[in-house]
Amino acid sequence: MDFGLVLQTDPPAWSVVDRMRRAEQLGFSHGWTFDSCVLWQEPFVIHSQILARTERLIVGPMVTNPTTRDWTVTASTFATLNDMFGPRTVCGIGRGDSAVRVTGGRPATLATLEQAMHVIRELAEGREVQRHGTAVRLPWVRGGRLPVWMGAYGPKALELVGRQADGFILQLADPYLTRWMVDHVRQAAVDAGRDPASITVCVAAPAYVGADLDHAREQCRWFGGMVGNHVADLVARYGEAAEAVPAALTDYIKGREGYDYSHHGRADNPSTEFVPDEIVDRFCVLGPAEAHVAKLRELREAGVDQFAVYAMHDALDSTVDAYGATVIPALR
Repeated sequence: MDFGLVLQTDPPAWSVVDRMRRAEQLGFSHGWTFDSCVLWQEPFVIHSQILARTERLIVGPMVTNPTTRDWTVTASTFATLNDMFGPRTVCGIGRGDSAVRVTGGRPATLATLEQAMHVIRELAEGREVQRHGTAVRLPWVRGGRLPVWMGAYGPKALELVGRQADGFILQLADPYLTRWMVDHVRQAAVDAGRDPASITVCVAAPAYVGADLDHAREQCRWFGGMVGNHVADLVARYGEAAEAVPAALTDYIKGREGYDYSHHGRADNPSTEFVPDEIVDRFCVLGPAEAHVAKLRELREAGVDQFAVYAMHDALDSTVDAYGATVIPALR
């Protein structure tokens, strides 16, 4: 199992760079950041500095979207980073949440996301595409490579992952739901004539190493609120009792009353009171290091190739250190 570290690009940006450099030294293979240009600093500027100060770390957004940047700009950005530092980027992408909603926008449709993934990958790898009836190619790209990993929860999105994406990003660490979603992705890949083993599975969720579970839950409860934004979209689309989406994913948002994006991804988010302890325990990885190893082994058996640690709490550095000392060696 590989390991990633997910950070928000809060100022000072150099602290993000330093933590990513430390993560590489501890055995993390991937460095991810949020991409929400109003709430945090511009990630791709920081990515260039992370790449310059690490040797092997693979870097990318978790996740970008098809709306806030022109697709040609996104492709050119990745291609430029790869040209400067070698093929060490991955394009994590989804329909869009905070980056578009905080300015009054809406997530992109799956059809738009499918087109965007195709265009971004083709351009970043040096091939020609059609945009608005015009042939477009980045003429300076030679031998480019850009894996595209897509975030998804619902049935149609999971089908798109299996049909087109190089990787699947699932933002929760519940073994039952992970197995259900990975099975859907793999079946979609088979139906599309692809090798399901070619799709990398990345689970991303908060990890908090410590003995005080009550405190850890309070520090990570924000994650249930963030996931709840996507779940609310699924319920609106499929209905509360729809068989297409597991009740284990949707039941907990019945008490949800809106969401304040000004506290998005923060431990003090007041919009998460509806999230019960059970969801925090299921969606996150909490407890002493041995409990993390045990749960991550379950996830590995469910088909997970990488666990990406969301480190947005008051034990960021100690949790990363514990992973380097105990968790990563036990699972690699």
